[in-house]
Amino acid sequence: MFPKSLFSIVGPGILVAATGVGAGDLATAAFAGSKLGVAVLWAVMLGALIKFFLTEGLTRWQLATGETLLEGSMSRLGRPAQYLFLIYLLLWSFMVAAALMSACGVAAHAIFPIFESAATGKIIYGIALSLIGVVMVRLGGYGLFEKVMSLCIGVMFVTVVVSAFLLAPGWGSVFNGLIWPAIPEGGLTWTIALMGGVGGTVTVLCYGYWIREEGRFGADALSLCRIDLGIGYLMTALFGLAMVIIGSTVQMEGRGATLVIRLAERLGEQLGSVGKWAFLFGALGAVFSSLLGVWQSVPYLFSDLFGKIRSPRGEPQKVSADDPAYRWYLFGIAILPMIGLWVGFAKMQKLYAIVGALFMPMLALVLLMLNSRSKWIGERHRNHPVLSGIFIMILVFFLLAGGMSVQKALG
Repeated sequence: MFPKSLFSIVGPGILVAATGVGAGDLATAAFAGSKLGVAVLWAVMLGALIKFFLTEGLTRWQLATGETLLEGSMSRLGRPAQYLFLIYLLLWSFMVAAALMSACGVAAHAIFPIFESAATGKIIYGIALSLIGVVMVRLGGYGLFEKVMSLCIGVMFVTVVVSAFLLAPGWGSVFNGLIWPAIPEGGLTWTIALMGGVGGTVTVLCYGYWIREEGRFGADALSLCRIDLGIGYLMTALFGLAMVIIGSTVQMEGRGATLVIRLAERLGEQLGSVGKWAFLFGALGAVFSSLLGVWQSVPYLFSDLFGKIRSPRGEPQKVSADDPAYRWYLFGIAILPMIGLWVGFAKMQKLYAIVGALFMPMLALVLLMLNSRSKWIGERHRNHPVLSGIFIMILVFFLLAGGMSVQKALG
């Protein structure tokens, strides 16, 4: 837990880290480490840096204009963009929510196996943790959300990073993997997946709503937000680096949350029962913090978008947790995807891979368009030519990564 004065500075950035690091991200990093070793550690750092530039760009827009990036893009790109993003958000929300409930259920059952069947435990724990998340968001408000997320990320940080420190194969090879960009033979797809998977996707948009909750308005708050984001993405990078190091020490099989549980068993063989159970609690902290972060923040996006669609003249809408659209979307995202706990998700996972691959190039393109117009954002805050070049490279990279993800999902 952080002191209040410190959390008021770094809180939203830590929320970005806690929400963006879930079972899928941890599993991807562990898989990459198992297959490629520590030679690709540099890819984790680059991926976190890419997400920093994207989130800084949407923050700069919001503080300079007073509009969230979603408000600005929907106003300037018209009705077709509004409805297309609404469809995208509904689809993304359903699949992510179902995956998070399942991951929480699997992790909780591994720690508290009171049910005879693992499938039954996954369902009951998944439902229970989803409803607990709703209660925390509705009754506790933003203050309780901050406290629980800081606790979860503290558990994650200690268990994952300490495990990596104890299992590191050799600090010389770790250092080389950090500073020397190398891709082992046959490892291009995993390297790109590692860069693209660091730090979440749609949830980066939620940073704008969290800084509003902290009372950050106006361009003078930009420096503080950059510090905040720097700390948040540094923590995200540390998680990714730790999981690659841990994964490099074992032969990995499985996928998703199940893989994390199997990894804990392997850690138990090397570090003893304390290492196994500490890592399991860290894994539960990772997936529950992601669930809680999505439950609290994604309804903001729907409320903001719904307000734009409902307002034909484009009047600014106040977005808050008291908005009926926020409340109904929270209940919807926490309840409707529960059906995913009973059905197979092979085809849905393929569709999710395709949908997830679309968001980052879309975000990079929007930032390139909006933040390059002095008329919209002001001369002081518009993209520097170097930054525009970075956004173009990010756009190309994620189009490449997205193409590979789609090809793999359809293959």
